[in-house]
Amino acid sequence: MTSVPDPGLAPRLRAALTSADYTVDAVDDLLGDSARAALQRHETTPALRRTTDRSPLATLVRMFLLQAPVDRADADRALPGLVEPLSRQGMLLATTDQVRAALDCRPYADDARGWWVVSDLTPGLDGQPIRVDSDHVLGVTPASTSLAQLTTRHEVARALDLGTGCGIQSLHLSTQATDVVATDVNARALAITAFNAALNEIAIDVRAGSLWDEVRDETFDLVTSNPPFVISPATEGRRLVYRDSGMPGDQVVEAIVRGASAHLAEGGWCHLVANWAVHDHHPWDERLAGWLPDDCDALVVQREVLDPPAYVELWLKDAGRHGGPGYLEAYDAWLRWFEERRIEGIGFGWVSLHQGGTARELVDHPYVVEQPVASAIADWGAACRVVVDETSRLVLRVDVVQETHGEPGAEHPETIVLRQRRGLCRARQVDTVEAAMAGACDGELTVGQILDGVAVLLERDRDELATAYLPPVRRLVREGYLSPL
Repeated sequence: MTSVPDPGLAPRLRAALTSADYTVDAVDDLLGDSARAALQRHETTPALRRTTDRSPLATLVRMFLLQAPVDRADADRALPGLVEPLSRQGMLLATTDQVRAALDCRPYADDARGWWVVSDLTPGLDGQPIRVDSDHVLGVTPASTSLAQLTTRHEVARALDLGTGCGIQSLHLSTQATDVVATDVNARALAITAFNAALNEIAIDVRAGSLWDEVRDETFDLVTSNPPFVISPATEGRRLVYRDSGMPGDQVVEAIVRGASAHLAEGGWCHLVANWAVHDHHPWDERLAGWLPDDCDALVVQREVLDPPAYVELWLKDAGRHGGPGYLEAYDAWLRWFEERRIEGIGFGWVSLHQGGTARELVDHPYVVEQPVASAIADWGAACRVVVDETSRLVLRVDVVQETHGEPGAEHPETIVLRQRRGLCRARQVDTVEAAMAGACDGELTVGQILDGVAVLLERDRDELATAYLPPVRRLVREGYLSPL
């Protein structure tokens, strides 16, 4: 495995990347939509055809993103005075004629600012065999961007990036936290995180440790974690640290969830992306509910479920074992392990914990959501603390629409659905009373006054209506259909 450059080189590399305009926008403009889409599929040929002008930007794209050799003279222009020191320290492979990348370095950005992220090279470009060492350090991945979009973005004093990898979450956390702590069991990951911190001129407290061990007596206002959550027997000798915790099943996720409360300050949030086992004899939501801390509001969103064969194929291919020695045996052994534990599926989703409450919501929601979803998560946390009674004044959220379904010309609809067009984009079937109450919530009338009107209109007992419909109104508030004034 390649070594990691000393952070002392970071200022000079930053200056070169800045001079070359090596940014997300500039790279996107250079490649265009088609080549960029091909590169996301790990195909480099369209992008190679777009990067032939030998400019510093094109040279950096070819070298780092496309893993292509570049002329030594072009590399010297793009990285003036840096080719030799970066080669000595393991980031480049240089001869007198050509230079290749030994590590990845790419621009990365959110809506507010941009960074550069160094990691190990992306394996498997252009159909090449996938070869990764046990301490391989991933770069930007769908899981890491999903977690970044999930994380609430309020200002805090202390933040923790648990299982930092190359430090992507720490970069985001640095924009909102006074102090950022990043932990990992992988020494190379910590070294790369330290280099990325220096490259982007941010301060990160980098610590070696597993799970909560390194912060056992500390609390934080915000915790993020993209743990090594792959569910496997954990019996193979060669473990890929970025995805394999060494703990069987989903025990690593359970340990993080159960331990979070002790490390959250009052009002603090913990967000993680994870896999969990779906057993044929135990509903997934009931099982995960048993992990949740008693003193935290908890929102768990299951985004998708894979069947065991698809899951095993995904991760054996990720490790480069597809078609290789022992592939069929490993496939069979993994499936047998699932069958012995009656695991019929593997869920992927989000867990958000908010210190200081007792609300619980575990929901299967594979539908499109508005990204970043963090603001919807924060709104959910705030709504859990709202007391809704007959004196409350509520308003229907502006993005909520009502859909009715039934036979054309029928006097009454068969179903009524309230649907959100923003945030989590939920949909809830309601009855005529719930729909009437939601429609009447304009902030002028209290919930009690609305109940009075509905009781008269429908000729229903007013107290019975209150008993029956205050709980659904509270759910509509918590789920974001109604908002308090």
